[in-house]
Amino acid sequence: MEQVLANGVYLGAQYALIALGLTLIFALMNVLNFAHGQLYVLGGFVTYTIYGQLGLPYVVALLASAVSLAIVGAALQGFLFGPVIRRSQREESTMLLAAGIAFLLDAVILLLFGEKQRGVPKIVDGVLNWDFRVIMPYDRILICALAIAFVAAFILYMQYSRTGRALRALAQDRIAAELMGVDVSRYSMIGFALGAMLAGIVGGLLVTITGVNLGMGGPTSIKAFLMVMIGGAGVISGAIAGGFILGMMESIGLSVLSQYGDVTYLVIFASLMVFLAIRPQGLMGKPWG
Repeated sequence: MEQVLANGVYLGAQYALIALGLTLIFALMNVLNFAHGQLYVLGGFVTYTIYGQLGLPYVVALLASAVSLAIVGAALQGFLFGPVIRRSQREESTMLLAAGIAFLLDAVILLLFGEKQRGVPKIVDGVLNWDFRVIMPYDRILICALAIAFVAAFILYMQYSRTGRALRALAQDRIAAELMGVDVSRYSMIGFALGAMLAGIVGGLLVTITGVNLGMGGPTSIKAFLMVMIGGAGVISGAIAGGFILGMMESIGLSVLSQYGDVTYLVIFASLMVFLAIRPQGLMGKPWG
């Protein structure tokens, strides 16, 4: 049981960080960013290039991944999503745009990095063995601790910083925030940049464990949407809860149903479908309509 819980916390911390970026973008702009998984992959490749190829320190590579993806996110909002939202009368336009960006980023990643699996050297060596009840490599413990630290830092930033308060006001009521003097265009760009930056950080963290390849973008986006729907669309605390719930479900499922292979994910997705049928707004979201 201790091993299952440890694995669940490890997975949940990563998933929560992924979901936070997606739910922030949705809360601010009501945009389902289907390219979120591709941003994660791009962050992993940036870290791979700087840390694995150029040999620079891992901290530098992770920082470069965060900054690079923040710039990409700001550019996507400023040149693509922002104009489409202002000019289009249909919400489907942003969904089609997001899907198109996902395919575009896949093509860019394929052109720059190829389709092969890429990995980097371990950050730390060794394995924690706690009376054979919990066996966990030290690099996974470090990545889990960093993910939890980033989640906590994001919550504090959103709660106490001036930018965070403006973003929360914008997410709660866009028109009222604008009437109170919030620069909607500026803070929408900042919010999109923060969401993309979180995706880049997760990619930079997990490339040290699982590696990175072109095909990881789609499955990552699907899991991110699941986490957001579990917790409640647009609710930051719900995204964190959804991430840890999915991580724990995956850990328990892989432990109990490991001998059945892909049946594990079938059971997980079926359970989530039943949950969403009963409570479509998620755990912490408000009823729609």
